[in-house]
Amino acid sequence: MTQLAIVDAYQAFMVTAQPFININSDEQYDAALETLEQVMETTTDTPDDPMNPLIDMLIHAIERYESQDDELSTFIEEAEAMPVDISLLRTLMRQHHLTGSDLPEIGDKTMVSKVLNGKRVLSRQAIEKLSERFGLRPAMFFGD
Repeated sequence: MTQLAIVDAYQAFMVTAQPFININSDEQYDAALETLEQVMETTTDTPDDPMNPLIDMLIHAIERYESQDDELSTFIEEAEAMPVDISLLRTLMRQHHLTGSDLPEIGDKTMVSKVLNGKRVLSRQAIEKLSERFGLRPAMFFGD
């Protein structure tokens, strides 16, 4: 009897979850990302949290959709290939609406451009100053 109940409950769940599990559009993708964020905010972040299987299903569906979208796949590949320090610097600039002229910690806008284009590396001094300015650990500029 309980076996039938679990099948019925699963089928009811899948009717509701269908647009989040089988993503076929950008709208469903955005909704799945938003749902994942909401679910993750409510979990206890422990291995036995009952929401973990739902999180796994959403992540799998999102990754499957991303892998089917050529433009998104290319973006992800480029982002993963970008050095961590440049990626972090670009993110900070975007979040704080900064231009190359707004980062005296690195130098003038020409120097910032060279760093962003991979022609120069961030100096230790620049990393320390940027870390202090944005409240980051210097290690974040080096990745894992």
